[in-house]
Parts: sequence; C-alpha cells; structure tokens
Amino acid sequence: MSNILIYSIGFLSQLLFSARTLIQWLMSEKQHRVVSPSLFWILSLIGSVLLFCYGWLRNDFSIMLGQSLTYYIYIWNLKSKGVWQHVFLPARWITLLLPPTSITCLLVYNTDIYARLFGNTDIPLCLLIYGSAGQVLFTCRFIYQWWYSHKLKKSVLPLGFWLISLVGCLIIVSYGVFRLDPVIIIGQAFGLVVYSRNIIIWKKEKTSSKNQPSQ
Repeated sequence: MSNILIYSIGFLSQLLFSARTLIQWLMSEKQHRVVSPSLFWILSLIGSVLLFCYGWLRNDFSIMLGQSLTYYIYIWNLKSKGVWQHVFLPARWITLLLPPTSITCLLVYNTDIYARLFGNTDIPLCLLIYGSAGQVLFTCRFIYQWWYSHKLKKSVLPLGFWLISLVGCLIIVSYGVFRLDPVIIIGQAFGLVVYSRNIIIWKKEKTSSKNQPSQ
C-alpha cells in the first residue's frame, strides 16, 4: 500500500478526532460548562477504527494498543446517552465484533506479526516503550471518564479527564517528534489547546457555582 494512502487514513482519523474535540470545545464555550455531546463519541468511535488501521499499516504497536483500549468505552458512552440503542442492529454487531475479529485475523494469518510490531528497526525498543506508555496514560483518561460517569449514571467529562489528556498528549506529541510522524504531531498538537481550555472552563464553572448565593 502506498504511503500516500496510509497517511491519508491516518490524517482522516486525526481529522475526526480534532473535529470531535472542536465540537466539544465550542459547545462547552457556548454553555459555559464542560459538556459531553453525543457527536463527540460517534466521531471517537469512527476515528478509532481508522487510527487502528493506520497503526497496523505503520507497524506501530503503541498506536494500535491505544485504540484497542478505548474502543468499547466509546460504545458505552453512546449507550449511556441513548444513541447506541438506535443504531441498526446488524451494524451494532459488526461494530462490536470488529476489534476481536481483526486481532484474531492478525494473529492467525500473519506469522510475522511479532517482527512487524516489535521488530520495526525504525522504532528503538526504548522509544516504543515510551510511546506505548504515553498511549496507555492517554487511554487512562477514558477509563477514568468511564468510572466517573458510571458512578453518576450519565456520560460526563470530568476535570481528571482533561488533566490526564494534557499530560498524555504531551508525551505522545514528543513521541511523534522522535518518530518524525506528522499524523501524530499535527493530530495531537491541537488537543493541547483544547484540553487546557476545558480545564479553565471547568475551574470557572466551579468558581461561579461557589459564588452563587444559596437559596
């Protein structure tokens, strides 16, 4: 497969991720509070599938790992917001079975899978560990978001989500710089602004609620 097509898949996934972040940011600015719109999770799910494919085509284990861990959290949030239940039933089953089916096919039909993922001479082992750690940390934001939302019985994006996002994003961007990967650098750099802004909005919202006179 040509590099142009591979990078196109990667940039399309990052475009969807940037779009979800931009939409969430604009809606939060409009409502003066941090919100969790349904479109954020829809774009997350589609972008995750594309970025997983990009990671495989680039022989980049850290990218594939990050997307595998968040996939079903996106679905949980869509279900929590009442969107998932309205998706055509066959489409739901295909979506649910896509990750395990893809991984099984990779293991069965690619005898050189270990060499492709861990024997990539373009990625030293220490750099692979560093990038994977960043992906795991970045993924933890959604695990934390799921845990927090599960307690409240509704989909929300708490402060901890944005703090973890900011730290994880910094690691991933630096990994992208080491890898000279424009998809990672461009896709994540925009997030630094939005994550920082959501932290500010969250703090302003809490300050405003504290300053309101009690009834």
